[in-house]
Amino acid sequence: MAEIEIGLGKSGRQAYGFDDIAIVPSRRTRDPEDVDISWQLDAFRFELPLMASAMDGVVSPATAIEVGRLGGVGVLNLEGLWTRYEDTDSILDEIANTPVEKATARMQQLYSEPVKADLITQRIREIKAAGVVACGSLTPQRTSQYFDTILKAELDIFVIQGTVVSAEHVSKTVEPLNLKTFIRNIDIPVIVGGCATFKGALHLMRTGAAGVLVGVGPGHACTTRGVLGIGVPQATAIADARYARMRHLDETGVYCHVIADGGMATGGDIAKAVVCGADAVMIGSPLAAAHEAPGKGYHWGMATFHPTLPRGARVKTSPRGTLQEILIGPAHENDGKMNLFGGLRTSMATCGYIDVKDFQKAEVMVAPALQTEGKSLQRSQGVGMGH
Repeated sequence: MAEIEIGLGKSGRQAYGFDDIAIVPSRRTRDPEDVDISWQLDAFRFELPLMASAMDGVVSPATAIEVGRLGGVGVLNLEGLWTRYEDTDSILDEIANTPVEKATARMQQLYSEPVKADLITQRIREIKAAGVVACGSLTPQRTSQYFDTILKAELDIFVIQGTVVSAEHVSKTVEPLNLKTFIRNIDIPVIVGGCATFKGALHLMRTGAAGVLVGVGPGHACTTRGVLGIGVPQATAIADARYARMRHLDETGVYCHVIADGGMATGGDIAKAVVCGADAVMIGSPLAAAHEAPGKGYHWGMATFHPTLPRGARVKTSPRGTLQEILIGPAHENDGKMNLFGGLRTSMATCGYIDVKDFQKAEVMVAPALQTEGKSLQRSQGVGMGH
């Protein structure tokens, strides 16, 4: 791809976000009922290609269970409030009621409470007792410390997650986690991320991961792009990871799943993520607007409470509906933020594709006018696509 000159001494690629592209209909259409949007990861089959993000304002043991019953999988933050406090309701109440100007500092204090191994075990077993897949997340820095605990609790899927996770972490002070050795010596599927480039994704795939999370900074509560200046627009990041998946498949014969992580607010965004190459999506903000969400009208990212360099904001949400209505409908609004996976299903059917992998073949166009063309009345009135 041709690079654009930034200045005489620096050039860069043009990159695209979801709002910059449009899916092109094909010559065929289908009935939505005939479309298969299910996702198979290792031995686990999900009716929805969905991972609910490991954010304390989004996924509790209770919401992980409900997401599992609806066909997706909820990822519990195993370093979050649920594993630091037995009584999380009072802590969540305090976070919701803290003034904006004091929220980050107070959250830093609340998250200084140590993680407790017995609570990790308890939370995992609560989810498993409901008969759904138990999935939990740790940062690379704490994976070795707590991994025996999550194995004994019989976690089903493990996520190693950070702002950026690399297969070549270098440290002068501590022995870094060797992802390749670690992943190849355990029996449960491991998902690793985030990453946002072809090389980054390919190196994570070569560790033996079952899937990689793609997305650095696109989340609605994330401030990484402002604090660190780091990020790649999601459409380009996913497409680059897709190419890495092809290279890895050629090298090894092993298919590694690409999971788009962040930046999706509507069913159309999810559809575009799939067309760019995602096998599944990880979403947080849309689910924070569910009546069942534990954040009590707020949500925040995993680095919001970092003790020295917070990279997230406590974001206020407006309740929109139940988890079921947000994920699979029925929708009572026309802005694409309800019945997200009904939107994916209908997009696939309208374009004539039978399943998620088939939909990845769809054509896209660079189309910045997609959000505004013919929408002047919606924009002026603040309705529909004019929000």
